[in-house]
Order: sequence, then C-alpha cells, then structure tokens
Amino acid sequence: QAHPVESGGGSVQSGGSLKLTCVASGHGGCMGWFRQAPGKERGAVATFDSAGQKYADSVKGRFTSSQDNAKDTLYLQMNSLKPEDTAMYYCATGPRAYYPGGYACTYDSWGQGTQVTVNS
Repeated sequence: QAHPVESGGGSVQSGGSLKLTCVASGHGGCMGWFRQAPGKERGAVATFDSAGQKYADSVKGRFTSSQDNAKDTLYLQMNSLKPEDTAMYYCATGPRAYYPGGYACTYDSWGQGTQVTVNS
C-alpha cells in the first residue's frame, strides 16, 4: 500500500476556488481529508464512514468531497475560500473497522500534504 499523494494546492484570493486531488492505490477502504494550520492541531475536513459523509462545521456548504473508486482517487472541491482556510491539507487512508450495522474509519497512512493559501 503506497502512501497517498495529494496535489492541487496553491494560492488563491478570498472567495476563490481550488480542487485538491488525492491518489492512493491499494488503500484500505477509507479516504479522508484533514488540514493543519500553523500553530493549530490537525483536524478533519471531510471524512466518510457508514453513517455517510461528514464535514467540519467550518467548511459545510463550501467544500465537497467526492471519490472515484475505480481510480483510487479522492477529490476536495473548495469554493468560497476564506483566509481561515489557509492550511496544509492532507489526504489520509486506512482500514475500515466493522461493527454491527456499519463501520468506522481509522487513518494510518498520510500524504505529504499540499499547501492552500487564501489571501484576503
């Protein structure tokens, strides 16, 4: 299983858009997006489990995550970007942990990250 590889970051003006891409061949079943801003802890942006897609409250309505299973690829479309979205964005993969009625995701393989900078 190779580590995920992210791409698509860059610098954009407030209100602009970016689309991140993550390729992760042989991932264990879970793929998700996380981010870490300077001086802050890394947190989930968009993850998926048997309960469905979950987004951080701060990005709801602006970010959309989608997955192409045939290509082992995960996308993050980011619209209406704000300066507070500035961070290193990471893609992570990992196995599913099944329980009666569903599954949860754990993430044990991380990409190098792609920088997103939103200028005011």
